[in-house]
Amino acid sequence: MLVRAVALVKSFRSAGPEPIRVLSGADLEAKPGEFVAIVGASGSGKSTLLNLLGLLEPADAGEIWFDDVRVSHLSRRAQARVRGIRIGYVFQSFLLISGMTALENILMAARYIGRDRQAALADARALMTRLGVAHRSVHYPAQLSGGEQQRIAYCRAVLNRPPLVLADEPTGSVDDEHAHVILAELRTLAREGGTSVILVTHRAEAAAEADRVLRLHDGKLTPR
Repeated sequence: MLVRAVALVKSFRSAGPEPIRVLSGADLEAKPGEFVAIVGASGSGKSTLLNLLGLLEPADAGEIWFDDVRVSHLSRRAQARVRGIRIGYVFQSFLLISGMTALENILMAARYIGRDRQAALADARALMTRLGVAHRSVHYPAQLSGGEQQRIAYCRAVLNRPPLVLADEPTGSVDDEHAHVILAELRTLAREGGTSVILVTHRAEAAAEADRVLRLHDGKLTPR
């Protein structure tokens, strides 16, 4: 899947008379199997950009295309269907459901698209083993460390092998050893699975794993 964003603009209301413009014509393209990292100062709009690409909130202007479909102009219901099938999102704040175990949280991704439970369960257990959290399958989010929650959130995002993975600081809460594991998983998704991976990060070693690195500055993306 080719992901293409054209001239994205996004502003937010502020306490002052003028809104705060975060994106001012950002362009981005990611090809199948390409690993793209986005860096930039805190508050530059990196997470906002991922939210737009993930169809979680609308842009004020601009377009988002998946292949030859302009998904930014679909209805919210249609966007939800696209999001469930075609996008895996690793949230910076994890967004695990507190009343569900780690395994149940991962399997929510399969339930969302009506996937066969047994096949999804096998994939979920394999992911948890690779990420070193298999022993935490029956624990609830409050019983997990931040790093464990991060890895569970990663497993949920990639369970259905989506063609696009958006990762917002996926190594921000884990130690160096587990950061390497997550980055290796993302590389494998891109190079062997043909997944388009777009990563937002502050870690230089994470950006170094990408095929391309873009910097978000003054609301626009430029090659670093």
